[in-house]
Amino acid sequence: MLPLGNIIKKHNIDFHSYADDTQLYISVEPNKTTALQSLTSCLSAVTHWMSNNFLKLNESKTELLLIGPKDKQEALLPSLGNLNQYVREQVTSLGVILDSDLSPKPHINKVTKTAYFHLRNIAKVRPFLTKPDTEKLVHAFITSRLDYCNALFTGLPKKSIEKLQLIQNSAARLLTKTRKMEHITPVLAELHWLPVSYRIDFKVLLLVFKAVNGLAPCYIADALSSYTPARALRSADAGLLRIPDAPSKRIRDSAFSYYAPRTWNALPQHIREAESIDIFKRQLKTYLFNQAYT
Repeated sequence: MLPLGNIIKKHNIDFHSYADDTQLYISVEPNKTTALQSLTSCLSAVTHWMSNNFLKLNESKTELLLIGPKDKQEALLPSLGNLNQYVREQVTSLGVILDSDLSPKPHINKVTKTAYFHLRNIAKVRPFLTKPDTEKLVHAFITSRLDYCNALFTGLPKKSIEKLQLIQNSAARLLTKTRKMEHITPVLAELHWLPVSYRIDFKVLLLVFKAVNGLAPCYIADALSSYTPARALRSADAGLLRIPDAPSKRIRDSAFSYYAPRTWNALPQHIREAESIDIFKRQLKTYLFNQAYT
């Protein structure tokens, strides 16, 4: 993929490559279409390079997503030219469904539908399975979907989190054969399952720990910076992160660069200073478990 990356760089376009999936990113104003011309030229160059190397661009999987206010999207459409054929209302990026508002609703709806489908199938064979075997199925088909890219779920409305929590509750009832009328919180605690909202924080904090210790990709590490007090204070050596000013409550509650340092700074210092990732995960789960159930 190195030659392909060089072609894209020549057109001054940002991109990410994942195996055979390449994503291009440009920022454009409706009245300034230079970036669109660069994108069109880039796609032509990519198509030409692939043709010369006996490859073919899969146009059926080539998609374009416009992100921004609806009025600006509509104003931009006439300038897209041949790119109009690739415009989609939703796209799937590494298994996560994105729309033009970057709303999590389409993805959560998909997760919910798929999870309940698998729960119904597991329920059919539950009478023939032991509890350990059932738990393996639950983690493979349900928990894995709740946890996948769940760091993106920070700042979601309570209603959306509850939708995901109901999936976990149903999985716990199926596993333990708990009746619907019985309270589910003690069951989750007995299973040592963190509730969905705490699982989200666990993933966010794990990413922060990796970034602080040089184990995360640069695009995650670059979103964080160490806290440096104006005067010499004990907090200078506490492993705290700087919390930037947020232009709105919505961004403060959802953007990684705001939410992550605030959540990190709230951790006890001994957890932030864990000597290894395994120790950190163990201490963090214990801390969040106590927060959730005590």
